[in-house]
Amino acid sequence: MLARNVLWYVTFAGFAINYMHRIHINIVLVGMVKTIRGSNTSAMAVSECMRENHYQNLLNSNSTTKRHVNEDGFEWDEQEQNQVLGSFYWLHWLTQIPGGMLARRFGTKKIFGLANFSGSLLTFAFPYIAYFDFRLLIFVRVLQGFIMGAVWPSMHHLTAHWIPPDERSKFVSSYLGSSFGVALTYPLCGYLMDMYGWTSAFHVTGAIATVWFICWWILVYDSPAQHPWITETERKYIESSLDHSQNNRKMSVPWKDILTSRPLWMVGFSQIGGIWGFYTLMTQAPTYFKNILGMNIRTTGVLSGLPHLSRWLMSLSSAFVADYLLRNNKMSRTNVRKLATSVCTIFQGVLILGLAFTGCNSLLAVILVVAATGANGTVSSGPLACIVDLSPNFASICLGIVGLMANLPGFLSPLVVGYLTYQNQTALQWQKVFFVTSGILFFFGTLYMIYGEANVQPWNNKLTEQPRASELDQLEKLNSKESEKNSKEMTVIKNNNN
Repeated sequence: MLARNVLWYVTFAGFAINYMHRIHINIVLVGMVKTIRGSNTSAMAVSECMRENHYQNLLNSNSTTKRHVNEDGFEWDEQEQNQVLGSFYWLHWLTQIPGGMLARRFGTKKIFGLANFSGSLLTFAFPYIAYFDFRLLIFVRVLQGFIMGAVWPSMHHLTAHWIPPDERSKFVSSYLGSSFGVALTYPLCGYLMDMYGWTSAFHVTGAIATVWFICWWILVYDSPAQHPWITETERKYIESSLDHSQNNRKMSVPWKDILTSRPLWMVGFSQIGGIWGFYTLMTQAPTYFKNILGMNIRTTGVLSGLPHLSRWLMSLSSAFVADYLLRNNKMSRTNVRKLATSVCTIFQGVLILGLAFTGCNSLLAVILVVAATGANGTVSSGPLACIVDLSPNFASICLGIVGLMANLPGFLSPLVVGYLTYQNQTALQWQKVFFVTSGILFFFGTLYMIYGEANVQPWNNKLTEQPRASELDQLEKLNSKESEKNSKEMTVIKNNNN
């Protein structure tokens, strides 16, 4: 098997692990929090939908006149629950740019692997911390988000050194292992919670991350030249496909050019919109399915994971289409990236706007959630691939900057949802949530359609590095000797002439 194919699979699993540990608490929280019979916060909404819902028996194994009641959980209200959901992102942004810089210095193998694994290890402590103190749970979630913030930007450094330009969309689809992780985590956690209690979900996901890290450390290397098992043919193919002429010297980061690059800002804006829609559906789907549509925990797990399986499949299919269009010169690189970005922002916004009008129609709601989350899968062929297009040399730094911008929805979206649904879990309030989400998607998606591009930027090859002092001294000495030599030669010539 080709070394870069092995790299795809291990990277895919790594991103699955990353999202497994950032989102497992989204569904586990449903089992952790106490549900009281006759409460005004959710029972009213559920009874409203259960009276009107004609498809409930198809989607819920419970009777339409009976819902699961948890009387032994934590007494956390909607705002406290959304603090738990959003706290992962409070300091997640701080390690976005450093993650890319550290990957350039120490390599993706170390930064991606250790950040992913060490953040996952904290999962083992969640059950004990939750019983000890709610505030400590928030603190550990913040710490986990801070550590794992380095994961995504570090990967682009590896992509730039391993993957030929016409294969980037396909390889970047491995980043959407994140969606497979969600698709696996929700039903897995739902099953574990139903059979063994909510604490088991944290223990099992922590064990899975440990197995992945062992595989990552054995199989992954930072460049084809360092890989001990790669064939000579594959190594030469990769190296000949990449332009390494500008990488022969260590290049200083052209911060001013990067931070004032309009194409990069457009990528960042498109990610703000796309990630807002994606995070809202990913984070809130378990709560929406349970509190509004009245589904039990196992059904909630399955239906919360299904949209992300759709996203992963969309990522793969769009990657093949994008690479085909580029390889055969059917469309320009910029237009390919715009096409993919329009799907993961504007088209996703259309589907979420439709979700706002589903009310208590569970079947239609599930279809639209699956479709809207799936539409976001083209992000791998759009914004994510575009970052490497703009600057292969500084891709990890650029992804860190874009990740910094895209981190905003991570903690803002739960705050908005918490504000709109606080002690008011009704279909009408969730309609407002979906209106806000679709509006953000339309705005930022349109902005990218107008101003986005995917051409290599001039500053990608800009040598900002100045000669070192020792080099200047040597140059001065050489010039001095040369001048001295020329002076002696001129003296000899003059004497001969005389």
